[in-house]
This record gives sequence, structure tokens and C-alpha cells, in this order.
Amino acid sequence: MNLDFMPSPVEDRPGLLIRDPFQYSEVTLIVPPVLVECLEFFDGERTPEDLRAALFQITGDLRVGELQSHLMDSLKQAGFLEDEIYAELREAREKGFAESPERYAAHVGSAYPDNADDLRQTMLRYCGGSEAAPGGLVGVAAPHVSPEGGWQSYRAAYAGLRREDYAGRTFVILGTSHYGEPEKFGLTRKTWSTPWGNAQPATELIEELAGSAPNAVTMEDYCIAFEHSVEFQVVFLQYLFGPDIRILPVLCGAFAKSIYVGGMPEDDENVKRFLGTLGEIGAREADQLFWVLGVDMAHMGRRYGDNLTAIAGAGEMAEVSGRDRLRIDAINASDAKGYWDLVQERRDDLKWCGSSPFYTFLRAMPGLRGTLQRYEQWNIDAQSVVSFAGMQFAR
Repeated sequence: MNLDFMPSPVEDRPGLLIRDPFQYSEVTLIVPPVLVECLEFFDGERTPEDLRAALFQITGDLRVGELQSHLMDSLKQAGFLEDEIYAELREAREKGFAESPERYAAHVGSAYPDNADDLRQTMLRYCGGSEAAPGGLVGVAAPHVSPEGGWQSYRAAYAGLRREDYAGRTFVILGTSHYGEPEKFGLTRKTWSTPWGNAQPATELIEELAGSAPNAVTMEDYCIAFEHSVEFQVVFLQYLFGPDIRILPVLCGAFAKSIYVGGMPEDDENVKRFLGTLGEIGAREADQLFWVLGVDMAHMGRRYGDNLTAIAGAGEMAEVSGRDRLRIDAINASDAKGYWDLVQERRDDLKWCGSSPFYTFLRAMPGLRGTLQRYEQWNIDAQSVVSFAGMQFAR
């Protein structure tokens, strides 16, 4: 159940794309349209004979043995079946992450260059020419969508932050945990490597959070190994402030109970303890911290399970823009309750994957005032849209 399924983005290879977001397997498969319905036979209950009968119904050909074997072997060798191959892949990946002192860059070479000089040129293109930021900034909210797709909002978020103004700060990075447990916060003591070097963890603050709210924390969370929402922020921060920055990375799981059952996120006692401790750190450390949110907003269209073809800025997406901006206004006004009321509407049918980091920030750092620097909608494929923004926060 932890596989990703989506329409194939390859024009000449239609079908259903399957990939493993946990990166236990590095294989990507595209199942042709005619065979997609056969996937339901891999449910642990039906037999190979059932699959063979279904293939006969589809093809009308009794000689389906080779097709059946090919489908079964492809899924098995990819590690997409819950069997011994998958178990071995999972054990090796999780053991490797647990034993490593570093959190290695998972998206280098794909989302951004793997060469330090090339990366510097890319970042200069993304960030160059921005004006100086106003004084007294406490934090920013940037996207975590592909930097190439969202660079203008990244630039708007980080615009004008000068190294001399924030030297020595600890950067608290609140990122979306796309695959972590609900009502949990993922932490790690590892350094974070990029082509520029290793960002250093704020170990004593990590230990304080883990010690005060142990039931809310997943320590050395494996999701950190492949999650991009923090990694992309580390790259931008190292470009601006140097490779040896000090960071407190926090992956924020969805507040699912609150969205789907009701009540506030802190009605969960463990979440309440974590938010309280993070707020205490924010008040105590004050000007020694700078807050960074790695957050996207709405996810609409076929890719995300909606029965609509989403086009940025058009049709239904114009209404989404208006609803996004209502939430942004509440965030900028530091209205945590008003913001969360909007998230709970229709059980967050906008699918804001950044909802929990935003709420965590509002509760930990109350009374700030935000400014929307840029809002965007981007067609991540021909039928699906992600919205995101660049925002800045001051006292």
C-alpha cells in the first residue's frame, strides 16, 4: 500500500505508472492500459489461475501463459509484491539509513545538479537579482515542488536574505512528511549532505523535542531518507548562508484525526506536547532561530484522484486560487484557529500537503505577521495542478 500509482506521463507509453516513493526499489514500471485491471488480482487472496482466467477474458487467447509470467515476474523483480524480494530490499535500505551518520542527498542529479559548480550556477539563476529583504524577518515559507517548476516562488520566499544578517542562526525547517505517520514528527541526528558539504544538526534541540514528547516523535524516521520537502530547503539555505549551516529539520505528519474526525490537532495529547516544546524553544532561543517551511498547497486533478482535468489558473482552478488565498490570509494574520477551520472544510478537499507544517509554525510562533510575496499554480502534468507560494514572516 506504500506504492505510488499515477497515469503514465510518457506520451508514447500510456498506462499506469508504478513507483516506490520509499525508494526500497529504484524501478519504475508502466503497466499497459489493457493489463491495469489485472493488478487487482495481486491482493494476496486470488490465485495465479484466477489471473490466467482474467487474461483469457481480456485477450480471448488461451495462450496467455507467457503474458501472465511476464506480468508476475515484472512486479516481483521490481519489489512491488509483498514477498521475500520486497522484504530484503526494505531491510537493506532501512538498515543502511540507520547505520549511516549522514542523510545523503536523495534527489541530487535529478531535481538539482550533482556538481557543486553547476549547482551554484543553477541557484544563481533561481535567486539572482532579488532585492534586499525587510529587516526583522523571523522566517519564510517556500515550496517543496521541483525547484525548476517553482523557482520563482522559491526566489520570492528567500528574496534578499543576506548572510551577514543571519550568520550563526539555527534554521528550523518544518517540512511536509508525505509518507510518515499521522500525528507524528520525524527527527534525525544525522548531518545532511549536498554537493556543497554537510549541514549540521542542532543535536541538543533535537534531543529536547524527542525527550519531551517521545510518543509524538519518530526518531531516525526512515521517511527522512527520501523526503524532498526538507532537502530542497537545505540546498537553498546552503547557497545563501554557506555549507556548514546548523539546522533543526522536522518532518510534520498529517493531522489526519483532526481533519477527518474533528477537533483541533492539539486535542491529541502527544501533538500538544510536541507543539508546546517547540513553542518553548522558539520563545527561549528567539533571535538565534530562523524558521523555514517547505510546503506546497493544493493538489488538484487526475493525478490526485479528482474527476477533473486541472489547468493552472483556469476553470475550477480559479476557485481553488480564491480558497488558497483565504488560507494564506489567515496564516499571514497569525490566525491559527481560523486557518485550521478552513483546512477542515470538506475534509481538506484542496489536499494541502503543507497544512500541518503551517499549523505547527502558527502554534509554535504565535503573533507573527506574514506577507505573501508570490502565489503560483503549476501544471505538474497535463491534467494536474499544484499550487504554492513564497511567503515571509516578521514580528
